[in-house]
Amino acid sequence: MTDAMPVRLTPSRKLRPLALVAATALSLGVGITSPAWAEGPITPQTQLQTLPNFVNLVKQVKPAVVSITSHIRADVAEQEEGGGGGGQQMPFPFPFPFQMAPQQQPTHRTVEARGSGFIISNDGYIVTNNHVVNGATKVSVTLDDGTTLPAKIVGRDPKTDVALLKIKPNGKLPFIELGDSDNVQPGEWVVAVGNPFGLGGTVTAGIVSARGRDLNAGPYDDFIQIDAPINHGNSGGPLFSQNGKVIGMNAAIISPSGGSIGIGFAIPSNTVKSVVDQLRTSGHVTRGYLGVLMQRISPTLAQALNLKPSEPGAPPEGALVAQVTPGGPADKAGLKSGDVVTALNGAKIKSVHDLVVHTVSMKPGTDATLNILRDGKPQTITAKIGNMPKDGEGQDASSGDDSSQSGSGKIGISLAPLSRDMRQQLGVDDTVKGAVISQIAPGSPAEQAGVRPGDIIQAVGNTAVDNPRAVLTAVRGVMKNKQPILLRVLRDGQLIFVAIAPAGSDTDDDGSDDAN
Repeated sequence: MTDAMPVRLTPSRKLRPLALVAATALSLGVGITSPAWAEGPITPQTQLQTLPNFVNLVKQVKPAVVSITSHIRADVAEQEEGGGGGGQQMPFPFPFPFQMAPQQQPTHRTVEARGSGFIISNDGYIVTNNHVVNGATKVSVTLDDGTTLPAKIVGRDPKTDVALLKIKPNGKLPFIELGDSDNVQPGEWVVAVGNPFGLGGTVTAGIVSARGRDLNAGPYDDFIQIDAPINHGNSGGPLFSQNGKVIGMNAAIISPSGGSIGIGFAIPSNTVKSVVDQLRTSGHVTRGYLGVLMQRISPTLAQALNLKPSEPGAPPEGALVAQVTPGGPADKAGLKSGDVVTALNGAKIKSVHDLVVHTVSMKPGTDATLNILRDGKPQTITAKIGNMPKDGEGQDASSGDDSSQSGSGKIGISLAPLSRDMRQQLGVDDTVKGAVISQIAPGSPAEQAGVRPGDIIQAVGNTAVDNPRAVLTAVRGVMKNKQPILLRVLRDGQLIFVAIAPAGSDTDDDGSDDAN
């Protein structure tokens, strides 16, 4: 038996530190299994991906994108510069269309402006923005091959900023198809093609930043926000998904400098398709109509209505029905003041704007299934969508004898009865019941809630009231439970709800009226 011989390690064989070994292994592409840590930060495992290549897409769709030149009346052009087309008052300091001839003298009756558009049929129908051709005395279209043709305005819809043109081509034209914008997801790649600053055939790419943007530019705003660079002249140009379908029409930017800062907006293709189909058929647009005055649900209103948030801290959801138009579709279906609409045809309604956009997009005569909350209990009703009045009136909208000074010191209002003189002042007849708010204490919960002198209180919660004493009794009953006081008031001929938080509680506004 021999003793084991000692082994001496030469310098070249000495063990290196573990970190160095791991780094070397990784540089050689050898996988190292990380030990399981009980605590510590998450280490993401990602895969390298290449950026998409849009060459083939652009080659195929570009021939269907056109440049549009409009000779616009000078007075309309000035309005466009001041805030958008079609009376929309778009909130952009440098709105489309871009004026290509600002050097012209004021004595000239027209100015030249350029935008973009795209062909949707082989016989020459072209879609663009309303503000590109609004007030135009002459419109011409330049095709991708350089051919310029005169164009006729088939129809315009200022409320959605969509217009339809028609040219007479020498042969069949290449055209593109409107896709389904409901499937668009934030983060997906998109391509914009257009005529920025008169540079026709310009291609830019980016991603969808958000959906459903309401910019208060029009009554039915539902923009897709993108970061693909678009500039003056891109108005009316198509926004493509990776499968070559048009998912939007570029319409506006927000920019302090007039150039792209990565905040652009496109009209969803489903909106464009609905409007264009009607313009092509009849030259005008009809919209769905329910016949209700709706109101935003503030946190205080939600508490007064006993509405539970979807999760703790979440904002209130739904649209509160403040008033129902007598004889309208909603009235015939049984919708009542105080109902909260939570879904329409399965689509969740988070706000008044959601309900407006969904309703107006529906074809008159179709059935609408409404999920509502009535006195806190879910119900389902079916209404037949009507045709919105052309003049816009009645449209759905996103509202001293006995106790002459009967007031609630804790909420800050003084009340007066509906005397003959008071009815004459307010312009209401004998059929109107309630008590008039005569004074409001400065800084009081009532003032913070948005209550106004001249409002006629007709109900406190579900309790109808017809005189100041009845109001005071009902208010005291609610305050015993330390709940917000829900008032149904008549203001300028419209019923709205106002929630007043008791003194010492957080208060907010009563929510804005909206029509639909």
